[in-house]
Formats: sequence, structure tokens, C-alpha cells
Amino acid sequence: MSIAKASVVNKKTISDLNALIIDSIQDIKGKNIVKLDLTELDESPADYFIICEGDSVTQIKAISNNINKRLKEEQGQVPNHTEGIEGSQWILVDYFNTVVHIFHPEKREFYEIEELWSDAKQTSYADL
Repeated sequence: MSIAKASVVNKKTISDLNALIIDSIQDIKGKNIVKLDLTELDESPADYFIICEGDSVTQIKAISNNINKRLKEEQGQVPNHTEGIEGSQWILVDYFNTVVHIFHPEKREFYEIEELWSDAKQTSYADL
């Protein structure tokens, strides 16, 4: 397979992964969903950040669990790393190219991830 063709396949795979993550968040009524495209930024830790919030520790954990469950069942994907399950004020789920940040609203406001990466292209998604 040529490098150009592999790149197209990889972008489609990442796009499919991101779409499934966003759908998984919307399943559990996650709010204020934003995707940051970091592909044009030098030294970014990933290609994409997907950021959302939940109203409670229970909802934040449920969003994380739903993402993990659906990606494993539907795409055979498991996260490289997960942090924050114990406190559940900010859960980070790392899928290599895409890192998901699930925040409690106060933690999201405090850390201002969108402001830190304000040069990234932002896409917002509807709350369902």
C-alpha cells in the first residue's frame, strides 16, 4: 500500500473513531462537546482532543464507560491509557491519535483546555 493511500485509510479510521466517541458521549447526554483538530499544530500531544462535560461524578464515569464499551465492541479499540476514574472530576481517555477529556464543569473551566489550544480548529456538537 502506498504512503498516500495509507494516510487516507488512517484519516478515515481516525474520523470513524472520533465519530463513535462523539456518539458515545451523546448517548449518555454529555454536554458542551468540542473536538479540537491539532493536526496542524507543532508538538501537539495528539491529533485530536474531544472535550465534554457531565453534571455529576456518576455521569462522567458513565460517559467514560460507554466510550470504552462501544469502541471495544464496534471497532475493537481499547484505550492506551485512562486517568482520573477514582475522583471522576476529569477523566482522560487516550486512544493515541485522539485524547478524550471528560470534565466536571468547574474543572473544565479551571483547566481551560480549549484556551490552551486556541490555535486548533474547533468543532462543536449539539447536546442531545
